[in-house]
Order: sequence, then C-alpha cells, then structure tokens
Amino acid sequence: MVIEKVINNNIVSAYDESGKEVVVMGRGLGFRARAGEVIDKSKVEKVFRITSRSVADQFMELIAKMPIEHTKISNDIIAFAKKTLKLKLNQSIYVTLTDHINFAIDRCQKGINLENALLWEIRRFYPQEYELGCYAIDLIREQLHITLPEDEAGFIALHFVNAEYGTNIRDAANFPYQMKEILEIVSRELEIVLDEGTLHYERFVTHMKFLLQRVYRKELLPNEETELAEMMRKKYPREYTCSQRIAEYIEKTSNCRLSGEEIMYLSIHIRRVTMAEE
Repeated sequence: MVIEKVINNNIVSAYDESGKEVVVMGRGLGFRARAGEVIDKSKVEKVFRITSRSVADQFMELIAKMPIEHTKISNDIIAFAKKTLKLKLNQSIYVTLTDHINFAIDRCQKGINLENALLWEIRRFYPQEYELGCYAIDLIREQLHITLPEDEAGFIALHFVNAEYGTNIRDAANFPYQMKEILEIVSRELEIVLDEGTLHYERFVTHMKFLLQRVYRKELLPNEETELAEMMRKKYPREYTCSQRIAEYIEKTSNCRLSGEEIMYLSIHIRRVTMAEE
C-alpha cells in the first residue's frame, strides 16, 4: 500500500494493491511519513475499506481528532456485529458509532450521564441491537477501564438500528416509541392483551419494524391488491379499522400516508394476532 495523505501520527489515507482508496490505522504509522511512500506493513493494525468517498472523508476527519483506542474499540464492536450476528450495516456506522463512543467516553470521564427515556422500549423491540450495546459497554470497561451506564447500551443500539435500516439516527430514535404506541392502539381498538410470547406477536412486531423502515425511506408498497384489500375490509372489519387507526397515527407522527396495500397487509398481521389471542 502507498500513502496518499497523512492524517495524523496514527492514520493515513492510502491506495491498496488494486489502486482503491483505503484508510489505514496503526500506532506511529503516519509519524514522519510522506505521500508516495510504501506503508510499513508491520505497523498496520486496521484497514478501513469505505467505498463512499463522502463517508471516508467524514471518517478521516473524525478520527484525526480522537485517541486511537476509541477508533479501535468502535471498529471491534462493528466487526463483532458483522461476524457474530451477520448484520448488514450501512458504512456510515463507522462515522456515527465512532463519534458516539468517543463522545460517550468523554461525557463519562466528566461525570455527565444522559438518561435514555426509551431504554425499556429499545430492550423490548430491538433486543439484538440492545445486546450489541451491552457488548460495547463490556468491551469499553475491559479495554479502557471506563464504565458507561446501561443507558448508553440503548443509545449504541439505535446506531445499529440506523445502520441496518438505512435511516438517520433521529428516525431510528423514533422507532421504539412509535412501536409502543402502535401496540397500544391494537390493544385498545381490539380490547385484547397481547401475548408477547407468541409467534404471531413476534411476526407482527417484525412487520411493523420494516413498515416503519419503508415509511422513513419513502419506499411504501403501491396500491396493487385493491380486491384483496376490499375483501379484508369486509371480512375482518375490526382488524381493518384498527389498521386504519395505525395508519392515521403514522401519518400524524411521520407525515407519511400509508397506501391501501400497506393497510391491507397490516390488517392481515393484526388478524393473526387476534386469532392467537382468541
């Protein structure tokens, strides 16, 4: 690999053997180095292959100003998520998570702890991502001897939700609260107590996760199954009305009108939940 630009004593921008731009990290890697020099492989600790030029630029600008240990631990967490949980993540996670972890550590060292008002909802609706947050806290404690509060596990989880769904972090932060409100609409409209241990409940929650993803990404299903939607409305009026109430809530909170097909599929999942309760 050949150095393109020295970012700081530990990080350089370079070209790999195939001529692609990469970000290379290693203690002392950039010290007295110059553009055009071949990188000493013995000093390389991590190579970041970020395909988006804008994300790569943001990442280099970010890590140039923080301790190398914070960058390394963020990368270890992302690598664990990809390898162990097989998550497909938007490459922006390298910027958003690294920035968050660096800021969280800085806050903790100053005695500033932020309360996560959605921690319970995050644990409930995004258990896999929450476990990643717990893993991150454990790793930071083991390697840096800094103990972050449990609230941070929830904040870190949202960064993974954001990277999985291709939304922004503000939208990802809305998901847990909206999920809670939607389940309350179902319980209230149909006068049932939802059993969270059933397969139909899990499928409904999964459907809602991807529906909210489509809402925020503006990728809603088109109106094609009009006959089936009309059949659902006539055969299961309570479930269909409930799905309309959810659609009204989503439009109010997300400024997005659900298509008739989305409402139809929503009513199918609600019907399955009510069948399980019956």
